[in-house]
Amino acid sequence: MTGRFAGKVALVTGASSGIGRASAIAFAREGAKVVVSDIVDESKDETVPAIKAAGGEAIYVQADVSKATDVERLINVAVRTFGRLDCAHNNAGIFGNFAPTADCTEENWDRVVNTNLKGCWLCMKYEIPQMLKQGGGAIVNTSSFAGLYGSPAAPAYCASKGGIVQVTRTAALEYATAGIRINAVCPGSIRTPLVESLIAAGYPETQMAANHPVNRIGEPHEIAEAVLWLCSDAASFVTGVPMPVDGGWSAM
Repeated sequence: MTGRFAGKVALVTGASSGIGRASAIAFAREGAKVVVSDIVDESKDETVPAIKAAGGEAIYVQADVSKATDVERLINVAVRTFGRLDCAHNNAGIFGNFAPTADCTEENWDRVVNTNLKGCWLCMKYEIPQMLKQGGGAIVNTSSFAGLYGSPAAPAYCASKGGIVQVTRTAALEYATAGIRINAVCPGSIRTPLVESLIAAGYPETQMAANHPVNRIGEPHEIAEAVLWLCSDAASFVTGVPMPVDGGWSAM
């Protein structure tokens, strides 16, 4: 396969479904060898076969991004298998339980922040040294519109996604002269299993769509395209940016 990422190696966490799966498949379509990872095995059972069926090359590595030992092993396996790491999409994340700030439990807070924010930081902690050895690389972290604006009944989620924006900016400044670009995407409502579960639970899709000026929710591949652009040479002068990909929500 040939494309923008021919000869490069890309890592995607949270690749079992939704945005992560779309990102992994898109990287492979553009020629990258892809390391797909998740805490659940749908990546191995579905994402990897989809990549291979399209003529791409991919491996699956199970990992809990909230655990340093898992993340360190993930990066080691990626480099041992493919020899390098050029791009990383740190996408693994959860919503957690919805409740107002005073009703958010400590267990929910810890689970959401450990997965979303600590997990993103741990991934960068182990990706960056490998990229420094190589002389460069590109990282994209998945934040959210909720990392830029408040969202009632989601204090842990908003805190974790806002934290991702800030750790992205900080790391981007730290490694700007080392050839490592670090950005974030901030999706609006995207048709992922998490959003579909909200719709199935009774949240009207029409109301969700109306939050976006384009009057629809997004598709995973639309976020994947932004991720690939940020990782590509076309974005060579872009770093430290939390990019909204939200159908115009952030313009209101």
